[in-house]
Order: sequence, then structure tokens, then C-alpha cells
Amino acid sequence: MRIGAIEAGGTKFVCGVGNEHGQIEDRISFPTEHPETTLAKVIDYFRDKDVEAMGVGSFGPIDLQPDSPTYGYITTTPKPGWGNCNVIGTLKHEFPVPFGWDTDVNAAALGEVTWGAAQGLDNCVYYTIGTGVGVGLVAGGQRVHGLLHPEGGHIRTRRHPDDHFAGLCPYHGDCLEGMAAGPAIEARWQIPGSELPADHPAWEIESFYIAESITTAILLHSPQKIILGGGVMQQDHLFPMIREQVVRNLNGYVNAAPITQHIDQYIVQPGLGQHAGLCGALALGLEALQQHAAQASHVS
Repeated sequence: MRIGAIEAGGTKFVCGVGNEHGQIEDRISFPTEHPETTLAKVIDYFRDKDVEAMGVGSFGPIDLQPDSPTYGYITTTPKPGWGNCNVIGTLKHEFPVPFGWDTDVNAAALGEVTWGAAQGLDNCVYYTIGTGVGVGLVAGGQRVHGLLHPEGGHIRTRRHPDDHFAGLCPYHGDCLEGMAAGPAIEARWQIPGSELPADHPAWEIESFYIAESITTAILLHSPQKIILGGGVMQQDHLFPMIREQVVRNLNGYVNAAPITQHIDQYIVQPGLGQHAGLCGALALGLEALQQHAAQASHVS
């Protein structure tokens, strides 16, 4: 099979072609510019790839309701120029194949369940913590949708007692994204997180907010695995700090061995590494192709 995959990020687009085994055979990336410019590059890349289906994991918010007149759109994003952008309609006009469509983090969660750190499980939470914060959920083997899709990056957390930063989220101020995304780290300390030493007090505050959110996710969703990706989580020293804080927050209340005995195997990095988003989009495309085949078989 040849499946097209698009990781549509607010900073860059990554496009690739892969197969049903999760193997990416070719890829390209380019900056996210104006929609017409960016989508023209996507179309140009796939024009000679002869894909059987495509999957798109996108920054959001996005419309996931198939019966909605704006299905396939990026909707109320603060990304300039991208509000009410018809992503799927534009691509489907050029490529009349089955399309899978979801948030980039829901796609990454699906990829990790299919081929990565949560393989063999039917329940996980995937965080991406970078320019923004996104949270994807898989429950019962299915990506979680409802009124819209999970927006766990905007959950409120308790404040760190030593932190007086106002928060950067244009909608909520001091939500998780406003306090813990990469731009918040830089605004708080006047230096990018990538340039801060491992013993800087920034990381204790950062781990506090991430652990607050994870604690909420454990109590609300009871995931079998928690996966932390994104640029901020390239700071490997954050993982033990977050795990320790989560255990302290739960205080023995959730008496499950993955937390009490094996938390280093419970809160983990993506098994697919930097390819989690693109492999997730590949999984969306594969799912769309399988659903299309099943519907065709049922009709015949």
C-alpha cells in the first residue's frame, strides 16, 4: 500500500508516503506559510506519488463532524490566515481518495497505539509540549471525539507557589499551554528553554505544571500509558522530575503497579520518536482506506 501522510503543524508541515506497516518511505518538510502557499506545496509533493489514501493530522481547532458544512476545516485557530481554512476540501479536489482527518495529537496517539510506545494497548494519552500544548486521547482503541475534540492543553492547573508569571494563552492566560509551552518558558525567563541548563529553576516549575495536568488525566481518563512528545520534552531531565511529582500528587490513591512500581515505563517518550506525528497521519490514512474498503464490500 502507498499511503499519504500529512502532519500539519502551526510551525511546519511534514508530508510523507508510507505503507501499512508504519514505515515512512519518503518525506519532506517546509514552513507553515499562508494556506494557499502551503497547501500548494502539499499538492505539488503528492502529485506524482500515486497514493491510495491520505491522512491529515492538523493543528486546531478543527471540525471533525462529517455532516457539518465545515467538516475538514481548521476553524478558530489564532494562526494568522488559517481561520476557517478548508484543508480537506482543497486536498480532496486534487486527490479523490479516502481521507483520514484529526488533530495532530490524536493522530500521534493513534500512531503510538498502532506502532509505538502504546502498541498492544487500547487506551493512552499523548501530549505534545512545544510551541503550544496539545493532548490526544485513545480510549477503547478509538480516538476520542465529542462536541469537538480534546483540548487538554487549555486545562487550568494549580499554580506553582513560587511562580508569578501571568501566562501567555490569548484565550485563558494561565492554562497549561499559557504556563508550560515553549513560548511561556522563554517569556518567563527571557531565554529559550533550549538554552537553559538542566539545574535551572525553570524545570522544576515546568515539571510541576505538566505533572498537574497528567495527574488530572490519570484521575479522569485512567490511561494505560502516558506519552510526552514535542520540543520541550527533548529535555530528558524533565521526565524523572515529572514522574516524581505525579507520584507525589496522587499520594498513593491510585494503587496500580504501573504507577507505584514502574512509572518510568508508564510516563514515557514517544516510541516513534520525532516521527510520531507523521506516523499518526499515516495511521489515519490507513484507517480511512480500510473503512472505505469495508463500506465498498458491504454495498457489493
